[in-house]
Amino acid sequence: MEIILKEDIIGLGYKNEIVNVKNGYGRNYLIPTGKGVIASASAKKQLAEDLRQQAAKIAAKKSEAEKRAAQLEGVELVIAAKVSATGATYGSVNAAIVAEELAKKGIEVDRKIITMRDIKKVGTFEATVHFFKEVEVKLPVTVVAENQPEPKAEEVAEAPVAEAPAAEEEAPAAE
Repeated sequence: MEIILKEDIIGLGYKNEIVNVKNGYGRNYLIPTGKGVIASASAKKQLAEDLRQQAAKIAAKKSEAEKRAAQLEGVELVIAAKVSATGATYGSVNAAIVAEELAKKGIEVDRKIITMRDIKKVGTFEATVHFFKEVEVKLPVTVVAENQPEPKAEEVAEAPVAEAPAAEEEAPAAE
């Protein structure tokens, strides 16, 4: 079934694109929610006319998307997460958390345009930010253990303290 999309749907297509979908998906979801219409001959003619009239607006949107994408060039995110002893995170790092971290850096990005797999372990991963049809940015995301180095330092500091009383106990026994 051919459908003309009325809005961007990540993973399917962008606004005003004609896409092939399964009949049930088109009839039961896209059309009733207003996210698409059936691509009949008259609808295709109307789409072509609308695109011709909106060419300047689309070019302006694309240039604005490219400016926003330029802000993200060279940006790397380091996210601290609580981690178990095995290296697995408690919970997961997802698009919403990436959007929050970008907001802290002063870059407002809607979480809905970020695609990535949920991160459930420490390491370096990649998130993709889709600004416009051909404008997308790959964003490196590094997940590090939250407060991991500090407990190790405390354990090392505690170990000599535990040995010191044992040394004191041996000294009186030797006298």
